[in-house]
Amino acid sequence: MTERIYKIVARQQWAEAAKANVFRGAPIDVQDGFIHFSAASQVVETVAKHFAGQSNLLFIEVDANRLGEKLKWEVSRGGELFPHLYGDMSLDTVVSVADLPLGPNGVHVFPDSFDPKSKGAN
Repeated sequence: MTERIYKIVARQQWAEAAKANVFRGAPIDVQDGFIHFSAASQVVETVAKHFAGQSNLLFIEVDANRLGEKLKWEVSRGGELFPHLYGDMSLDTVVSVADLPLGPNGVHVFPDSFDPKSKGAN
């Protein structure tokens, strides 16, 4: 089964990654020494906690199996295991890129295809 993980990225950061064909991380990733991801069951809370009210965001879906040994699942928020990538992310691991707009109530609207209870391919 293909396991999907998710990254929230500012549109401008993603444009830079697209030019280079590699994502080296957002400023917080660079600071922490790894690229932060969330599993499907974690990403809604991640967005609410770290991206509340922010616009111009993209919802990046990544095939975790293609990231190799640089992907580590480590204890983070609330004792849960979160995916962390120790290295750059090749864009050929990306399954989809979608807008993550703010809804009229100020809460982000996830793509219709996203299922927070899913672990596998959509």
